[in-house]
Amino acid sequence: MHTVFARREVAVDLGTSNTLVWGRGHGLLLAEPSVVAIDVEDDRLLAAGHEARRMLGRTPSRIEVVEPLREGVISDFEATAMLLRQALDRTVRRRLMGQVDVVVCAPLGVTAVERRALEEAVRGAGAREAYVMEEPLAAAIGSGLPVAEPTGSMVVDIGGGTSEIAVVSLGGIVEAESVRIGGRHLDGAIQAHLQRRHKLAVGLTTAEELKVELGDATGGGDRQAEVRGRSLLTGLPRTVVVDAEEVAEAIAEPLDRIVAAIRSSLERTPPELAVDVMDQGVMLTGGGSLLAGLTDRLRAELHIPVHLAEQPLEAVARGAGQALEEMAAIRRAGPREPAFTGR
Repeated sequence: MHTVFARREVAVDLGTSNTLVWGRGHGLLLAEPSVVAIDVEDDRLLAAGHEARRMLGRTPSRIEVVEPLREGVISDFEATAMLLRQALDRTVRRRLMGQVDVVVCAPLGVTAVERRALEEAVRGAGAREAYVMEEPLAAAIGSGLPVAEPTGSMVVDIGGGTSEIAVVSLGGIVEAESVRIGGRHLDGAIQAHLQRRHKLAVGLTTAEELKVELGDATGGGDRQAEVRGRSLLTGLPRTVVVDAEEVAEAIAEPLDRIVAAIRSSLERTPPELAVDVMDQGVMLTGGGSLLAGLTDRLRAELHIPVHLAEQPLEAVARGAGQALEEMAAIRRAGPREPAFTGR
């Protein structure tokens, strides 16, 4: 990864699952899980990112592994500040700390209190100034949609904690919907299914691995995988065989909610822009969009083209980074609240 030298602006996609840092003029600088490990005896940061994620479920009582964001917003302010400070320390030269402006992305519908908490966490991590940008607008820019044109473009950003659906035109969001359902909810649904069907307790990491290996939005199949966990009946380690059809059954309900939210947003889109979306289709971004079969299912249910962004995991960070180049234009965003806010 690079270090920011001459430029003093960075964009941060602070997500439920992953934190990405994009440097103006440098591209992607950091991509790490949004996890920190803290020594509870002296509140000292022990690890962050991949190193901390490997500690999940494996630490002694004096070490707490924290995922400080829930559904895209801060649930643990101090841990979030630690995560941000570590991310900036690893991407910004120390002598420039305190001179760096940071654009941080937030889900649609965050409250004023949540927005201020996000700004304060960024400043607390050492930034000179903090600006908040709406995630779906950043995702639209980062995936190459013609955001500034007088045409309607729809982006669906499926993150770890939320799915953000927006129709953008002339640099702003015209219609939007946010549902607090994301990749983590699919993992949780698989975890609950294993407990219910097989009386097997597994961690979310194991559930995520099973989703990646067997998950498919279009249905099941004959693929199988062994899953190791703890028996809820005996308390002892146990291995069960799970097939793709079971995984499809487990994730059906949260997927249905995401599809329903996209359909609802399309129904509320102004007719002129809806025609544009029907012609150009929907752009999928975010880690959740990588679920096998998702684009095929959406095409079948919505009857419009559906595209997967070239680098879906990086789209939000890239878009916020590109917006740094065009801050004046983005500040003129549509009838909604401006994409950037700050003092």
